[in-house]
Amino acid sequence: MKQHRLAAAVALVSLVLAGCDSQTSVELKTPAQKASYGIGLNMGKSLAQEGMDDLDSKAVAQGIEDAVGKKEQKLKDDELVEAFAALQKRAEERMAKMSEESATAGKKFLEENAKKDGVVTTASGLQYKIVKKADGAQPKPTDVVTVHYTGKLTNGTTFDSSVDRGSPIDLPVSGVIPGWVEGLQLMHVGEKVELYIPSDLAYGAQSPSPAIPANSVLVFDLELLAIKDPSKAEAPDAPDAPAAPAAPAAKK
Repeated sequence: MKQHRLAAAVALVSLVLAGCDSQTSVELKTPAQKASYGIGLNMGKSLAQEGMDDLDSKAVAQGIEDAVGKKEQKLKDDELVEAFAALQKRAEERMAKMSEESATAGKKFLEENAKKDGVVTTASGLQYKIVKKADGAQPKPTDVVTVHYTGKLTNGTTFDSSVDRGSPIDLPVSGVIPGWVEGLQLMHVGEKVELYIPSDLAYGAQSPSPAIPANSVLVFDLELLAIKDPSKAEAPDAPDAPAAPAAPAAKK
């Protein structure tokens, strides 16, 4: 609880600093100053991803100052409710548009990809291509496997990569998104494949992170390194990047 309070306090400081005149010099020497700047930077990036790129940082700072100084509000509660409702509506419209665009682009991608040499389409709609063939064992639904992977959107943008982190992960075959559950069981230990996962075999209409829009077709470079004894398997490490899942988790 204390850590959450500290983080909130530092976040407030960073927002106040963001509201200062752009010509004001802010020192970034101590760990606290650097952390404050980093939190503010991450919050700004997050807000921009949510379509809040027109947020007025000076107004944010003024709101904080009025609340901390116990000054009279400059806007009535009903005005604030109306403003928040407008932002919420805009965010929902933006997400709906992105979802529709992702669905259309994904359908087109899969139709064209299915015609390429080496690409196999299964009965579920999953597509895969063997990049490196091997003759090792095939995992069962009850197995835990060790894999290396890179996850991308159809436009080539990488949203997660154990390869970039330099560390493969262990995961239960039945504990991931349907496209992985099926794809892993088609593989042999030592093989590398490309998986092209339709949205309904991934996260569907959900958006698991800002990096993965709803209705996205996901592309994975996947290498099956080993099949492990479930009792000896280690839990996957959390990723460094906040937008990237440690592995494609099963849909809730």
